Amino acid sequence: MMSDELHRQAMPMDLHAVLEQVFTIKEHDLRTFAQLQRSPGSIVNELAGILDRDRSTVNRSLTTLREQGLVRRERRLLDTGGYVYQYIPEDHETVRTQLHEGLDRWCATMHAEIDAFDGSL
Repeated sequence: MMSDELHRQAMPMDLHAVLEQVFTIKEHDLRTFAQLQRSPGSIVNELAGILDRDRSTVNRSLTTLREQGLVRRERRLLDTGGYVYQYIPEDHETVRTQLHEGLDRWCATMHAEIDAFDGSL
């Protein structure tokens, strides 16, 4: 039976997989987000060192996380003049709410895809 075959092939979904699907983010974005939860207020250079990744890669992850509403950026003035951006993860209640809303939208999209299914893949 086709549904049994699809069920056997399905990968189990954990929270990371749901976050990746709902927020359209990748594993390295999740690693950046997890590190920010451990070290809120970090700057790009600090994150790049801790994560052992290039600054430009970390910056792209932070941009993605900001666009998805998981992280906010604040400007911190330096004693020596100038400023740097520090990144703060949104609180878990905000993320949970966004995740529920995003999952509802994702499910609605998937239901529409299933309803449009004509028997061919």
